[in-house]
Formats: sequence, C-alpha cells, structure tokens
Amino acid sequence: MNSDSIERQVSLLIIGLLIFMNFTGLNITIMEPDGALYAGIARHMVQHHDYWNLFAGGHDWLDKPHFPFWMMCLSFKLFGFTTAAYKLPAILFLLMGAGYTYLFARSLYNEKVARWAVCILLTAEHIVISNNDVRAEPYLTGLIIAAVYHLYRSQRSVFNYHVVLGALFTACAIMTKGIFALVPIGGAIAGHLAFTRQWKQLLHLRWLLAAVLVALFITPELYALYQQFDLHPEKTVFGRTGVSGIRFFFWDSQFGRFANTGPIKGNGDPLFFFHTVLWAFLPWSVMLYAAVVVFFRKRRLAVEYYCISGGLLTFALFSLSRFQLPHYLNIIFPFFAIITAQYVLGLERPQFFRVTQYIIMVIMAIAMVAIGTLYLPILNYYALFCMLLGLLLFLLLPRWLGNGTVGLVFFRTCAASLVLNIFLNLVLYPDIIRYQSGSTVARHVNRYFPGVPVDYWKGQSYSLEFYLRTPLQRYDSAGLRRAVANGPVLLLTAPEQADTLQQQGYSCQLVKEFVQFYVTRLDLRFINHKTRASALQRRWLLLVQPGRMALAE
Repeated sequence: MNSDSIERQVSLLIIGLLIFMNFTGLNITIMEPDGALYAGIARHMVQHHDYWNLFAGGHDWLDKPHFPFWMMCLSFKLFGFTTAAYKLPAILFLLMGAGYTYLFARSLYNEKVARWAVCILLTAEHIVISNNDVRAEPYLTGLIIAAVYHLYRSQRSVFNYHVVLGALFTACAIMTKGIFALVPIGGAIAGHLAFTRQWKQLLHLRWLLAAVLVALFITPELYALYQQFDLHPEKTVFGRTGVSGIRFFFWDSQFGRFANTGPIKGNGDPLFFFHTVLWAFLPWSVMLYAAVVVFFRKRRLAVEYYCISGGLLTFALFSLSRFQLPHYLNIIFPFFAIITAQYVLGLERPQFFRVTQYIIMVIMAIAMVAIGTLYLPILNYYALFCMLLGLLLFLLLPRWLGNGTVGLVFFRTCAASLVLNIFLNLVLYPDIIRYQSGSTVARHVNRYFPGVPVDYWKGQSYSLEFYLRTPLQRYDSAGLRRAVANGPVLLLTAPEQADTLQQQGYSCQLVKEFVQFYVTRLDLRFINHKTRASALQRRWLLLVQPGRMALAE
C-alpha cells in the first residue's frame, strides 16, 4: 500500500478509538450543579407526562429552552432514568457534529483535511469533558455545524432540501440556547459572502425563505414559554411576577446576559476566552493561534471564509459578554478544527509543529503523572488496559507512518490525548464523584431505606433528587412536623442542623456521615490527598422521629 492509503487507514483507526474515548464517560455519575439539574427537569417531564413545562426544585424554571430536554425525555422513555440515558443523546449530537465537520471540511478542502479536522475536534479537551459533564453544548455543537453545512450547500439553487434542513437545524440550535445561536451560523455564511464580495448571494431570496422556516420551526418553543409564563403573570419567577417567557427567550436570556442587565448576571473579562482556549482546545491550541495569524497574513489566498467568520465573530462576542463560562466555546470548535487541520497540512516547514506538539505531549504526560501521584485514585484493570492500548498505538505509529512525518506527530498527539482522557474518564472522575454527597446518599437510601421520605434539610442537591427512586420531599417546619407524625423521615443536612432539630423536639439518629465536595470546582487542596480532608464538607443523613433522644453516634 502507498503512504496515502496507510495514512487513511490509520486516521480511521484513530477516529474509531476517539469515538470510543468520548463514550468512556457515559456511566460516570451526573455532576452537579447543571448536569444533575437538567436530568432532574427531564425526569420530572417524563414522570408527569408534561413536555411543555419546565420545573426545578418544585418551582417553575425559566433559563434554558426546551430542545435538549425533549431529547433527554426521549432517551429516558427508551432506556429509563439512568446516567447513560441522560448522556447518550448529547454524545450522539456531538458525533453528528463530527460527521458534519467531516462533510463541511471535505467540501471546502479535501478528504484528508476532513479526517484530520474530525480527529482534532474529538480530542479537543473541553469537547471530551463536555461529553462527561453534559450540559447543552454537545447538542449545540452538532446543531450549529449541521446548520452551516446545509445552508452552505443550499447556495446551489433558490430552493432545495438543504434550505429546509439548514433552517431546521438552526431552529433546533435556537431552541437549545437562544437566538445567539444565530451568530456562528449567520456569521459563517454572511462572513464568507461578504469577504468574497458576493453581494447578490448575500441578499438572495433563499435567506428570507430560511428565516421564515426558522420562525416556523421554533413555534413549539414559543408555545411552551407562552403557556407556562405569559398566560400566568401571577407566577413568581426571579423574585417577581409578570415575567414573560417569550421576552426572556428573545431578550433577557441573551442580550440581558451580554450586557449584564438581565436577571442572571456575571462578571466578564475580555481576555477570558483567550487563555481558556489554551486548555479547552488542548492539544491543538497553539496550532489554532498560529493558524489564525497565518490566515490573516495570507487572507487573499484563503480558500474559504466560513470557518474564520463563524468562529472569530462568536469568539469576539463571547469575549465582550459580561457572562462567560469555558464551555461556551465548544460550539465553534468544529470551525477551529477545520482551520487548524488545513493549516497543519499546509505547513511547508513542519519543524514548528513537530517541536510544539512534542512539548505539549510531554506536558500532558507530566500532568497525568502529577495528578495521579497527588490524588492517588483507585486504578482498575479495564482502564489500565485501555491506557496501555493507547500507549502501544503511540509506539507503533512510526512503523506505519515513518519517522519524521507530519502525520506521525499528528496521530501521536491524538494517541496522547486518548491516554490522558481515558485516565480522566475511567480512573480519576469515577473516584472523584464519590465526594458528591447527593448521588452517594441517594444510592445509600435506595438500598437501605426504600420508601422512606427524604428531604435535604436547609439545602439543595440536584443529584440527590435525580438518583432517588422516590420523590425528594421539600418540607418547611410545619410540613416536617406533619410528616414525622406519620412515620420516620430521612433528612440530609449539615451537622450543625442536628442540634437545632433536637432543640425543636425531634429525635435524630445519625444513619451515616458523608463527605461533600463540589466536583466541578476542583482545586489543588482537594486534588492533593494530603490536604483533601481540609477541603471536604460533612453531611449527615439523619433518621428523624418525634421525641427527644441523644444524637446517636
């Protein structure tokens, strides 16, 4: 076989392994706060056969649109209320995004750029993290690149099925995150047409048709918001009445966050995403920055402007926003992957690429060893086997691709990412999740106290609510007294609340003490096994009954 055929087979093998890698977090317990919150909302929808109204914590919930919840509901209906059922549709949408990244890159460049872009996307660190800590971004990542691809293909005639599919995917993206989803989609299409001075195409009738179709396709979301909020101005949302769900959808949730004038506020930093990319797009972040610089230096020779327009316009908008989170960038990673792939394959002098990527691989290896040494997770044979398989692949690649080639460095980087993320998903996070008290308590209660009412007294835990097999109670003082009169009640609470309950006349028996750490906010004090105890909080599971008794130890 010639070198191109070998490279193609190696790339397909790597893509298959990377798909497997992105599934390794499928059964890791859902993390708080957002993931467990979304899972609980979808579970409530299925249990109550109510797919129009969103509730969380026993109250009307107005924040995210409905589309991801509808997908979660479908999965729960098919597979039950499990961790995997929650994460599966999100991962599938991300893989759909990888497929559309391939199709888009192949149409713009060639198949090799397409395959390499898929490898870059599937190894981008925050993509892998988001397939474990699932929120809305995996859905949005797949929907946005799918919309851009079909709208790009629609330019061949006034009306074709690509216009309909492009509008449908755009509408689903809007029903996932709001109208700001139009920025990367519209930015990619309009940016390319403007840079290439295709003014007639920019004002073509098909875009009006696409806009009408998008407006039509988002009507389920508008109906859901209208009937839950606009028809009920008496409902209290964000501490006030008269809240319009449709206004929130079109304005407060988007422009309000951008300008920090809405009910949900943040503190923005114009440089936040510049340094976030360094780790979120690892191990390709340096190449991405280099690719963007070279693109603008040689912009007159550019093949296309879709990716640079959609990616950088969205990046700039996020950087100016007052509400910023690292996972926001995921939605433009398909654009970044294509930009990076075509840059790497076009290098005339690959020495910079070779040196940079080997340095990054060394840093990744050191980081993995350092984290393992500091944290001391429990190893398992399955994870060890998968990591050794990735290491074997790393060592075998020179036999297939030859020494000193760009392909060897590229696929070795993919292999290094494979080993690192298998370590994170099969070794580190399964151990860390033990410190999320809500899900741990739920499993304990399901096993030893089935049917006993449970409440998180003076606290909130979305993972407790999702993983409990019985509905989580929400007692006030009078409600607790009535519940205890009918039988024992389990309360999860901070230790200091036990004395207060006893002073109020309850008998409190300590069932078990649990440790608590917010696992999405890792810090060095927690990672270091020597200082971990000082980073942990305590939670007590109390069996509460009428009468006064000493607290059982």
